[in-house]
Amino acid sequence: MNILAVVGMGSIAQRHLANLRLRHPAADIYVVSASGNNTILPKKADSIISLEELILLAPDYVIVASPAPHHVDVAQKLLTSNIPVLIEKPLADSVQRCAAFQTYCEQKKIKTVAVGYCLRFLPSAKVVKNYLDKGLLGTVYNIQSNVGQYLPDWRADKKYKDSVSSRKCLGGGALLELSHELDYLQWFLGDLTLQHSCLRTTDELGIDVEDIANLVLFSKKNVHVSVHLDFIQKSTQRSCEIIGQHGRLFWDLLENTVVLYHSSGKATLYSGTKYDKNNIYLDMLADFENMINGGKNSLARIETATKIVKIIDEAKELNRWRKIG
Repeated sequence: MNILAVVGMGSIAQRHLANLRLRHPAADIYVVSASGNNTILPKKADSIISLEELILLAPDYVIVASPAPHHVDVAQKLLTSNIPVLIEKPLADSVQRCAAFQTYCEQKKIKTVAVGYCLRFLPSAKVVKNYLDKGLLGTVYNIQSNVGQYLPDWRADKKYKDSVSSRKCLGGGALLELSHELDYLQWFLGDLTLQHSCLRTTDELGIDVEDIANLVLFSKKNVHVSVHLDFIQKSTQRSCEIIGQHGRLFWDLLENTVVLYHSSGKATLYSGTKYDKNNIYLDMLADFENMINGGKNSLARIETATKIVKIIDEAKELNRWRKIG
């Protein structure tokens, strides 16, 4: 890889820049300001340039890490010039944008584009998927997925009210920001159908998007799926509990562990508590480079990412908004 780039200059863009430099220390790495107003050169980038200048350089690939409303517009310009694109999650902030982009990719038969749902690359996630794919839990009945983290603690270097996460106009809110859960659930179970949604906003954060979301979904095999997402828990949690015919799997994403509880006790299927979480991003980049070269990979496709945003749009449509306070 000789020329690489990131569109966006927020926290996730900075992580991608650092990881690109780590993987390809001799490459020319450029950054494009999504707003066009940021002129402060990030540590790991060689130069700030415009999108038009970047396209003329014909980079090996580009990571689009701008706010969600701008993802597909930028990606389409790059793909039109035959530049592979890895898009940060979510694909877009509305199903209409996603569907139009999916149609474009299908019509042009584009194969070098994916969406960066990085939790797929957590070692414990692969253990859970393998266990389910092999049918070792037997019939799966229920899944409970939970994630909660206090939004003001997410980014120490930035006021949370100025972040993408807290602003509706930039694609914020618990549903879009924490859509990783919907991705890995679809990865495990296949297509999901939304049955119920309850979205709430508290007085605690003073933001114009939902800071608590609860969804009920069903898989094609009638697995009942309950999802809780929030921005307000002071003690961070991220877990998934799967109840099946032969026992109960408890997956702790923060501890990177998987434990099976069964009729005669329990068994630890995986424990990687000392795992460096940055490796999920490095492995995702390696997988994307493998995709570009026509190899196998575990990346989320445009069709899958569109289905996630469709669920989110439906959740907002079904919900009767509730104000807490």
